[in-house]
Order: sequence, then C-alpha cells, then structure tokens
Amino acid sequence: MTAEADTVAAAPAPLTERQAARRRRILGASARLAGLGGFDAVQMREVAEESGVALGTLYRYFPSKVHLLVATMQDRLDQLHAALRRRPPGGGSPAERVAETLMRAFRALQREPYLADAMVRALTFADRSVNAEVDQVYRRTTAIILDAMGEERDPAPGQLSAVRVIEHTWHAALIAWLSGRAATAQVRADLETVCRLLAPSEPAGPQRG
Repeated sequence: MTAEADTVAAAPAPLTERQAARRRRILGASARLAGLGGFDAVQMREVAEESGVALGTLYRYFPSKVHLLVATMQDRLDQLHAALRRRPPGGGSPAERVAETLMRAFRALQREPYLADAMVRALTFADRSVNAEVDQVYRRTTAIILDAMGEERDPAPGQLSAVRVIEHTWHAALIAWLSGRAATAQVRADLETVCRLLAPSEPAGPQRG
C-alpha cells in the first residue's frame, strides 16, 4: 500500500467566532440577492460588497457561485431543522409526519421563489468540485426526515433506501413546481404518495403448495 493511500485527509479546522460571523454575513447576502433576482442576481463581487468582505476573502470561503448557493441551501435547511425541532410535525404515523415536514419546507420555499430557484439550480449544476457541499445538503435533508419519522436509533437499510427515494421525489417535485409543470396540489399528492414507503410492510402470508 502506498503512503498516499495511508494518508487520511485532515478535517478542516473549525471556524473562529469572527470567521463564523463573516460566513453568516456572506450567506445572508447570497440569500438576499438571490431572493431579489434569482440565480443570475448572485454575482460574487456584489455578494462581497453586500457582506462587507474583500472579494478575495469571499473566494477563500466559496470558490464559486455554485459553491455559495449550495451552502446557502445548506444554511436554510439548518434553519428549517431548528424550527421543526421547536415545533415538531403532527401526524400519527411516520409517513404523515414526513409529508407534513416536507410540505412545510415547500411552503417556506414558495414564499421566496427566486431564492428557491437559485438554490435548486446551483444544486443541479454542481459538479464534482462541489461534492462536499452537496453531500451536506443531503445529509441535512436525511436528518430532517429521520427526525420527523421519530428515529432515535440507527435506521435500518430499508428505511434509508426509502428516505433516499423520498429525497429524490422531493427534489424532482420542487423542480417541476419551479418550472411551472406542477401545481402545489400535485406536489402534495406526490409527497404523500412516496412517504407511504415508510409504512411498515405487512408480513407475507403462508405459502400455498
């Protein structure tokens, strides 16, 4: 085995309080500009000016606009997760709770359609250089769904497969709504349908000879 194979990549150093505050300002500026004009309105120079940081500093945090907007989506998911923990979804079954959770997220995006479009376009455009940021978006989405399900232990592989299918459907439904190909009622119907995958399967009946 080569020395390179034995090398473990070091985790990035945690941000200082000042760096974290700067990052929050940048993400806030990104969200405000995207909310006003969508993907094209987010220009790195304007984000730097809006957030009060040097352009070179901005690029050290986010190498491109796509990196920045995917991180903005991650930040919005963090805010949603915190809100859901303060006010958990109702519903008697995991499927009902997950469907309500995703519809609450959808309604939040409906209130800021330009921002929603910018974040989803960035996620769609992301290449391999943005893998770390994209992975964080999906990790947060998975955590939100598992919380809504009420999973306090490690989920079974079958449950994780169902969660992945729900995430794919959520993303596709959001794209369809943003492009005008699906109304809100259709989004709800699709999400409620796919969330039924979380219902426990019934035991198979006796085999007949």
